[in-house]
Amino acid sequence: MELLPLDKPEFIRLAAQWLGREENYKWLDFGDGAQALSVVSLRIMSQRDLHVLRVFTPDDSDLPIGIVALSDIRRHSKTAGSLWMVLARKRYAGYAARAVSKLLTFGFGELGLQAVSAWTVESNVAGRRVLERLRFRYVGRQRRRHWIDGRAYDRLLYDLLAREHREIADEPALTAHAPPRAGRPRRGPPPLGAA
Repeated sequence: MELLPLDKPEFIRLAAQWLGREENYKWLDFGDGAQALSVVSLRIMSQRDLHVLRVFTPDDSDLPIGIVALSDIRRHSKTAGSLWMVLARKRYAGYAARAVSKLLTFGFGELGLQAVSAWTVESNVAGRRVLERLRFRYVGRQRRRHWIDGRAYDRLLYDLLAREHREIADEPALTAHAPPRAGRPRRGPPPLGAA
């Protein structure tokens, strides 16, 4: 598995495609509620020090299968206000925790972060499991904060300190994969949320 910077136009277009799907963006919030991210917005995000965006590949291919990010990075306070991740397809779910873990190692080690926050929608059981596997601690709840299909949900808040992080070992993913097919919607667990 590799984490690759979002510095190529084809990576930005691919990530924008994933983030443009309602089944993905309805679980996220980039500051104005759930909405699709455009190629231009993603390009701007990739150029700002406020975000670290990486596409990730499976063990045996160089084709990106998802995007993982730290956002709202505050270097003076050594924090990242949010962590988020989106998969190209459900079949890549076995790579989610490893990709996030590698990004956390980068954030804590290379960027010198001391704390990372994350949230997920209360009904996102898969997202909660990923956060718990990564040793994030549940720290609270924002009631009726996220809207999906006209229904209000709570957001569950988590954080992780640098001293609590242990990178997940590189082990083969438990899921099989094939190269993504253009135009096929991703079905499966929703992405981690973004604040």
